[in-house]
Amino acid sequence: MSEKSNAARLEELNEQAELGGGQARIDRQHDAGKLTARERIDLLIDPGTFVELDKLVVNRCNDFGMDQKKIPGDGVVTGYGKVDGRTVYVFAQDFTVFGGSLSGAYAEKICKVMDLALKCGAPVIGLNDSGGARIQEGVQSLAGYADIFYRNTRASGVIPQISAIMGPCAGGAVYSPAITDFIFMVDETSYMFITGPDVVKTVTSQEVTKQELGGAKVHSETSGVSHFECASEEECIAGIRELLSFLPANNAEDPPFVATDDPADRRAEALADLVPENPSRPYDITELIAHVVDDGHFYEVQEAYARNMVVGFARLGGRSVGIVANQPAHLAGVLDIDSSLKGARFVRFCDAFNIPIVTLVDVPGFLPGVDQEYGGIIKHGAKLLFAFAEATVPKVTVITRKAYGGAYDVMSSKHIGADINLAYPTGEIAVMGPDGAVNIIFRKELAAADDPQAKKDELVEEYRQTFANPFKAAELGYIDEVIDPRDTRPRLIQSLEMLANKRDENPPKKHGNIPL
Repeated sequence: MSEKSNAARLEELNEQAELGGGQARIDRQHDAGKLTARERIDLLIDPGTFVELDKLVVNRCNDFGMDQKKIPGDGVVTGYGKVDGRTVYVFAQDFTVFGGSLSGAYAEKICKVMDLALKCGAPVIGLNDSGGARIQEGVQSLAGYADIFYRNTRASGVIPQISAIMGPCAGGAVYSPAITDFIFMVDETSYMFITGPDVVKTVTSQEVTKQELGGAKVHSETSGVSHFECASEEECIAGIRELLSFLPANNAEDPPFVATDDPADRRAEALADLVPENPSRPYDITELIAHVVDDGHFYEVQEAYARNMVVGFARLGGRSVGIVANQPAHLAGVLDIDSSLKGARFVRFCDAFNIPIVTLVDVPGFLPGVDQEYGGIIKHGAKLLFAFAEATVPKVTVITRKAYGGAYDVMSSKHIGADINLAYPTGEIAVMGPDGAVNIIFRKELAAADDPQAKKDELVEEYRQTFANPFKAAELGYIDEVIDPRDTRPRLIQSLEMLANKRDENPPKKHGNIPL
């Protein structure tokens, strides 16, 4: 009799947990254009593989009438399952239960799956949709956030951590996603900020909406907080699944190999004249990437932020690679504060997770200006330099055209540890462009010339022949090979195959002190 009643009770509790805050609140969630926590997990995890943990956990607060509001699960669904057959851990905040607000018990559920993910060496994915700390619990909820932040930090560089913002994420709650490796946001329905519009108005008198303050567009284009801006929750979850396909389960494994019918020795005839000989003419570096990588597929990261730098994942000969490239089609591919931060963060991720780095260089230098200097371009540019120099994964660099000044050094040059450095015949490796160099070197000659412009044209051409090409660097061994652009794909694949067993270590230390 007792066993039967317990079975019935279990069924009832399971039903309560799966209903969350009730059908009315589920309907409101749908009316707001949002899926429920369980619907999101169903989309993310391979069918039939999700195992839920702590389904019957309830809050432990008895103040403010909370003893009468014990909902199984307590506002977050946690567990593990498979994505493309590979184990992942997941937590999904349930906005239908107390607005998804975080309690002490709720935080413990998240910490449990994070601890398991770290012990077992598998990615952890957080689907965020929460009104913040549960006020009724006071300091317990704040402690819960700190417990999560601590685990995010411990897991950083050990297992991939991915956050999806699928509703509100405000106040202290934003710091967990901020520590994770990648953040996805959904247009119109998600937002992140430290302080909301009401506080902003009180303190600064500025009137701003939630979307204007911290929506997906803002964080994907302006702040750089978000890595992927998605039109819908379905697109967001599909993006997470695709991102995982490029990543290893942990820092002790290699990324998954994906077989391709794209021949490793395929020449790309379109690259014969993609890069203009005129150094002032722009071209789209993503076209070059598409012609080189497996099946033309490039998964770009932070596409709308700092567009003078392109970063993302692709495959070459079936192996995952991280690509870092200057974008001549935007600000001539110049390095500035935002692009340096974008590149440095991506390089460090790839290095942490054994993903080789391919760098495509066409850079006229660092962006000059008072705003850049006051903003700390020296410090921020040094982050990109530090990241490349610190990285011990295989590093292959291709100079497609300009590589001027300190930016040549910074963009994974031979001198800061690149393994293979290639260049196109259009490569120009010099302290600065011919025009500027002639103005400095031959200032007196130009001033004394009968026809200064004709003299300058002559000297510019002479400088170009001497320095503005890849051959001087090749003579010195700074460039390993000057290649036909059409051979870029086979040369990259050959180089990466040769470097597959590379072993390199930085000097023993607790950690470096990157210029933050």
